[in-house]
Amino acid sequence: MHIAIIGNGISGITAARFIRKLSDHKITVISAETDHFFSRTALMYIYMGHMRYKDTKPYEDWFWEKNRIDLKRGYVEQIDTAGKKLIFKEGDSISYDKLILATGSKPNKFGWPGQDLKRVNGLYSYQDLEAMEQYSEGLKRAVIVGGGLIGLEMAEMFHSRHIPVTILVREKSYWNSVMPPEESAMINREINRNHIDLQLEEELSEIVDNGQGEACAVITKSGQRIECGYVGLTAGVSPNIKFLENTDLETKRGILVDAHLQTNIPDIYAIGDCCEQRAPKPGRRGIEAIWYTGRMMGETVAYNICGTPVAYDPGIWFNSAKFLDIEYQVYGDVQARQPEAHRSIYWEHAEGNKSIRIIYDEDRGYVVGFNLMGVRFRHDVCEKWLKEKTNIETVIKNLGLANFDPEFYEKHEAEVVSIYNQQSGKNLSVKPQRSWNKVFAFLKS
Repeated sequence: MHIAIIGNGISGITAARFIRKLSDHKITVISAETDHFFSRTALMYIYMGHMRYKDTKPYEDWFWEKNRIDLKRGYVEQIDTAGKKLIFKEGDSISYDKLILATGSKPNKFGWPGQDLKRVNGLYSYQDLEAMEQYSEGLKRAVIVGGGLIGLEMAEMFHSRHIPVTILVREKSYWNSVMPPEESAMINREINRNHIDLQLEEELSEIVDNGQGEACAVITKSGQRIECGYVGLTAGVSPNIKFLENTDLETKRGILVDAHLQTNIPDIYAIGDCCEQRAPKPGRRGIEAIWYTGRMMGETVAYNICGTPVAYDPGIWFNSAKFLDIEYQVYGDVQARQPEAHRSIYWEHAEGNKSIRIIYDEDRGYVVGFNLMGVRFRHDVCEKWLKEKTNIETVIKNLGLANFDPEFYEKHEAEVVSIYNQQSGKNLSVKPQRSWNKVFAFLKS
């Protein structure tokens, strides 16, 4: 059986690796982006000089041949679903028995005049990184459109080379559609502390052509003209499925799949950023364009294709990133605007660059989420508490189990407990639990 995989990101490559572990089927991975799989989240570190491209490849180039995974560089222009054939832009084609679509995301464009000029790009593909590199020499200013993780990554990249950056964010505060108000305000302060020009409640109206097909300025909705030599479009991403428009595949925003990641067409599956769950798990979205869900889907689809039916289960929601010098972690149900039944314990460091938020169901008493800025908690400990719906008082008394910061870092568990005591009228105290043996025993219990 020949299994073709379109896309060599984390989803497609995980699928290929697990199919090889489970079977001797012929595997072909197809990508128009790069010859080999690389860590997309490390793109920024190549530009900043912390890593080389070859350092971002988790596997040596010989890995693929040794594991009998064929790699093909090419762009699939058309899928003949009836004939089970992939037709490439260059005119050649290959046949398949089963097909996995792992085509990822593309940066959103909203019809702005000038959005297709040169010197205008998102930050998703290796080609986007090459464009940033090409136009950085002598660059006087970059303008980034959109607030979120990718936009701030791009700002940090330019900032690392002392290139002035302006960020246009239509909301009143950075990422306030995701973050609670206090954490969103912390991000605003961190951006301003780094002397990045953050313009809130401002939107892009037009990208100006210099007469040679290149961006030279932007015009904002307020009428402001900002001269710049590069425009970063980071107003979110959407599934990369335009080439599927003339197929029989059912789509909404993404390619619709069932719990086993099967599309409406037999023998065709979709995984990662490009797919949309027909019936997502409670509290989860149909499309979740994040690294770990892509990896989980890759493993799940491999089992299904190789004859072991497994339903996709993303487990407890989590994510991690950083906002310049502030690390960020989230576990469970943390919303920008809390439901009425949820109550927060929120502690913030006096310097305004660290915070711990623990959210619990006030009526039922169990913890539902953790939001951490500049502080690290252990993933497995938080996940255990959330899965077991652990009582909030048990959690805060044992916060030392979750603390992941190095041994001599300042600890803040007692301050969090103090805030809970003030809110509840209780007199709880935190248990001193810092040894790995205690953490290990807890996880085994």
